[in-house]
Amino acid sequence: MTKMSPQQAFSKTSWAAIVLSLCFTMVACSVPSWQNGSAAQMKQLEPSPLRQFDGVSYLGVSSSSAGSVAFLGVPFAQAPVGDLRWAQPQALDVADVDQLEPPVEARKFAAACLQSERLANWYKNLIQSFSADASTFPTPEYSEDCLYLNLWAPVGTKHPASNKRPVLVFIHGGSNKGGWSYEPNYIGEQLALRDVVVVSIAYRLGAFGYFSHPALEQANFGLLDQIEALRWIKRNIASIGGDPSNITVAGESAGAHNIIQLLASPLAKDLFQRAVVQSGGWAMYGTATKQSAEHTGLALTSGLLGESHADANSNAITELRKISASAVLAMASEVYHGLSFAPLIDGDSVTQTMLQAVASGELAKVDLIIGSNANEGLMYVDPLNTIEKWLSENVPTVKLGDIQAYLSADGSLLNHLDELGTAFDFTCPSLMLAEAMSARGGRSWVYQFTKLRDGEQGAKMGAYHGAELPYVFNTHDDWLPTSQDDRMLTESVMAYWSSFSQYGDPNNASEVTWPQFKGKGSAVQILGPRIESKPHPSEALCAALAK
Repeated sequence: MTKMSPQQAFSKTSWAAIVLSLCFTMVACSVPSWQNGSAAQMKQLEPSPLRQFDGVSYLGVSSSSAGSVAFLGVPFAQAPVGDLRWAQPQALDVADVDQLEPPVEARKFAAACLQSERLANWYKNLIQSFSADASTFPTPEYSEDCLYLNLWAPVGTKHPASNKRPVLVFIHGGSNKGGWSYEPNYIGEQLALRDVVVVSIAYRLGAFGYFSHPALEQANFGLLDQIEALRWIKRNIASIGGDPSNITVAGESAGAHNIIQLLASPLAKDLFQRAVVQSGGWAMYGTATKQSAEHTGLALTSGLLGESHADANSNAITELRKISASAVLAMASEVYHGLSFAPLIDGDSVTQTMLQAVASGELAKVDLIIGSNANEGLMYVDPLNTIEKWLSENVPTVKLGDIQAYLSADGSLLNHLDELGTAFDFTCPSLMLAEAMSARGGRSWVYQFTKLRDGEQGAKMGAYHGAELPYVFNTHDDWLPTSQDDRMLTESVMAYWSSFSQYGDPNNASEVTWPQFKGKGSAVQILGPRIESKPHPSEALCAALAK
């Protein structure tokens, strides 16, 4: 019998239409290894490791350093296509693989979840801004069949197989409408060498992941995918040396936003013990309801099926599931233009706002690292905006005189707008959650990332949204100016993150002590050219914005 890939095993769609989608990623169609902590060219290496997940044998790949193994494109749920579009993710039917000749290959990344080219173009524009060749960034193939995860684990005599290692599960960002689990900065091999099992997961995006309709009970299919992935990890991670009772969820931007929702989701209870929330604090402010978003779902329905289906007719869902994924994506791009995608209160995966969860004592008690970057909003500032207009749109009860003293004295209008946007959307709600977690009985550590890249463009962009990611994974892109200072900071950040994953405390013998955050006036860790502890520079501004 011919050996088959996991996509063949579990997809109910035509494999012929998908097979070429695997010849992409960062490196052409080859078996992965990782060089210098980046998603560089990959090559086949032997011997190849074997592991069993849910009773099925998978063939992985060893890293170039022989210090870790990887299993890529491992399915954690049935393909969300056909009748499973806009349905809860379904556990794999292991009976489907009983007919296969083991082992199933897990040597290549699977297709990314269906999306537009928005995020790929964002990367290319960023590369160009540093005067590098954007054509070096290959866009992945996309598919509706996309519920796969990737695992990296340390091996060898330095890491005895009998040890139960901490597990870090990374949830990618992308506004819940873009991104994929193996973007260049999420490759987990280097972090795995810190004696951590690293997992990156995919989840449905855009209208496939967050779709509200009166005939559907759920709306947060992307969040449900993340929960299903965590269940799979808890069930299987021991097979690769991970400890199912010591799981950290980490995420950036929308991934961090989703983690905040998981902290209050009844469906995520006991699936993780720690959380790292990078630049996603705005989830604290409020959560819309499924009902409030159903009119947009009905608009998508009528756009695809006609006005006769613009009601709560349950038959419409059956008809919608027959429409091609590309047609749904195209129509959703029109209907949802200018709108955001995020978990909604649907009475199932999300039952209340985060502030309600804090007040009711239903916030999960976990160890927490949370923080943001110094210039989160800089690249998104509207140059035609004014401070007065920004205040009227975001905090109308606050006037310029209330905050002026807390803005940098030598800053331009552009920098002041960046300060306000960064504080309001990222810093202030992050401090709020850290304080709430401390009051809940959990432990919190807060950071501010301030490191700029060398050169004129680095100074222009500041510590931008996502700038900390290469320091977490040691995945500095070739096109980014990377100095010895950047390498040293990377060592420190990786030490903090790996120690936190192991012990629930980022402190370790080799790094500057990071004080625990207890509330107002507590020190935070400044992660920059010089690591230091002091009260957050925006704490007073946050207090003024909260009036």
